[in-house]
Amino acid sequence: MSQSSAAAAPRGRLWLALLPLVGFLVIAGLLLLRLGAGDSSRLPSALIGQPAPPLNLAGLDGAPGVTDADLRKGHVTLVNIFASWCEPCHIEHEYLMALASDPALKAQGVALYGVAQKDSAENIRRFLAAGDPYGKVGLDLDGRAGIDWGVYGVPETFILKGDGTISYKVIGPMGADTLESVVKPEIAKAMK
Repeated sequence: MSQSSAAAAPRGRLWLALLPLVGFLVIAGLLLLRLGAGDSSRLPSALIGQPAPPLNLAGLDGAPGVTDADLRKGHVTLVNIFASWCEPCHIEHEYLMALASDPALKAQGVALYGVAQKDSAENIRRFLAAGDPYGKVGLDLDGRAGIDWGVYGVPETFILKGDGTISYKVIGPMGADTLESVVKPEIAKAMK
C-alpha cells in the first residue's frame, strides 16, 4: 500500500465520523431560520367562514356559562380564549375592558364572552377581580373546547357573525393598535 492511500484512509474515516455532526448542524440551522420566519398572528384558521364548533361550558360559580345559543343571537359576538396563568392575557386585559365598555359597540349589541382554558375557578376569580370585561365566562377545564376551536395558545379571540359563523380570528394578545386597526374593522365587517 502506498503512503498516499494510507493517508487517505484516516481522512475518509474522519469525514464519515463528521457527517452526522454536519447533518445535525444543517438541520439545526434550517430550524433556527424557520423559527423567526413567520408571524404567528397570520396562522390560517380552517374555521373562518364556518359555523362555530359547539359550546356548552359551565359558568363560573354557578353563573350561566357560554353555550351555542349565546353565539347565534343575531349580533356580533367575540369569544376570547384566556387563562389566568397566561402573561399575555394580563397585558391584553385592559384592551378587552376598553372593548367591552365601548359605547358604540354596546349600542350595536356586540357581546364579549370569555372561555377560561385549563384554569381553576379560584384563579379565574382572582384574575377578573380587577375588572370583568365578559358578559359570560365559560370554563374549559380540560381544554376540549380549545381543541375543537383550533386554539394554538392563549390568548386568542374569535369574531363571530350573528348566525354563529366565525368571521375572523386574532391570535395573540390585543393591544391598542390591534384593537383599532384590526378588531374594530373586523367587527364592522361581521355586521354586514
